[in-house]
Amino acid sequence: MQAPDDFNPAPGHPEELQPGVRRLLAPNPSPMTYRGTNTYLVGTTELAVIDPGPDMQPHLEAILACVLPGQRISHIIVTHSHLDHSPLARALSASCGAQVYGFGPSEAGRSAIMQQLVTAGMTSGGEGIDSDFVPDITVADGEILSAAGWQLEVIHTPGHLGNHIALALDDACFTADHVMGWASSLVSPPDGDLTDFMTSCARLRARNWRVFYPGHGAAITAPQERLDWLIGHRKSREAEILACLAQAPATPTELALAIYQETPAALLPAAERNVFAHLVDLAGRSKVEPCGAFTETGSFQILP
Repeated sequence: MQAPDDFNPAPGHPEELQPGVRRLLAPNPSPMTYRGTNTYLVGTTELAVIDPGPDMQPHLEAILACVLPGQRISHIIVTHSHLDHSPLARALSASCGAQVYGFGPSEAGRSAIMQQLVTAGMTSGGEGIDSDFVPDITVADGEILSAAGWQLEVIHTPGHLGNHIALALDDACFTADHVMGWASSLVSPPDGDLTDFMTSCARLRARNWRVFYPGHGAAITAPQERLDWLIGHRKSREAEILACLAQAPATPTELALAIYQETPAALLPAAERNVFAHLVDLAGRSKVEPCGAFTETGSFQILP
């Protein structure tokens, strides 16, 4: 996690980030959402609303208040179906008549190994899945969404969630929860997949960006540097896990307690999920293996 920044806008008051891009903060601060969810409005006449946010009436009213005379909402785009990003889409659609775009329902884009874990009985880790989310229009990787004065390229970026997308606006990218400046992204099986996450990082890293507009926190003005940090952070966690397993087999809980020694107790369950995400990735690369059943409570051992 980076040092605290001075990002603290007032919820409900739009800020112009560049011509045709406004950010509106939802009033849902928490340890997992930082100051709250960033809703973005793109366009000057026909508007795209990116991530309407949680189902909160004041935020709905704030979004509608951003629609000025001569403007209308033409697109509602959901980057992924966590409860702090997608639920308000339906009420906003009912209020303005625009259709909701997204990669698919919450299980869309789920990797094969994560589907195996679900089939075996693993459940979500409390990150808040919007299980009712179904877009009106399903978008595909590489698809272009457009209206008067803007076009957005859909980039499928699974990892944080299987149906997660980023949206490119020329050399700016709305990265949602994949890349943020205030913290590293949560990757929690069976919804988050670290192998997919790293692939998505590499895919974004291959392009030349000017700025990232994340789902939480301030704009990232050094995108390549932030991606390098994020990739390096994950690799350092992997090294710590392998170093522990070189001493003896261990469970995700035991590894989390050894590695996250300064983490508050309330956040340790998320740390355990993060460790398990690394173990799934390492098993897929034949670096570790389960000692018995492949579960989030079982022991794992290093492979020579």
